[in-house]
Amino acid sequence: MDDAQMAVIMPLIMYGGEAKSSAVEAIRAAKAGDFEKADERIEAASKAIVEAHHGQTELLTKAANGEDVPVSIYMVHAQDHLMTGIAFVDLAKEIIELYKVIKG
Repeated sequence: MDDAQMAVIMPLIMYGGEAKSSAVEAIRAAKAGDFEKADERIEAASKAIVEAHHGQTELLTKAANGEDVPVSIYMVHAQDHLMTGIAFVDLAKEIIELYKVIKG
């Protein structure tokens, strides 16, 4: 694994983790009735997902162009972080909406 590939993979891990953390913060804020903060944290989570997608798109583009993109445990870990982040953001949005209905 070369430094260029690690430079793409590490932000996937970082931004995927950031998205998940921000989504959890958003749920906690909604639970407390602070919907402004919940919306702010969901926005931060969504931005982190977009940043992570840039790196993923770069790797997919290289592979689509026939370049060798070796799969490593780091890449698997990065994809796991990204998928988990996306799932948390999607679920957090739904949970926040539920809290808005419950708390009226």
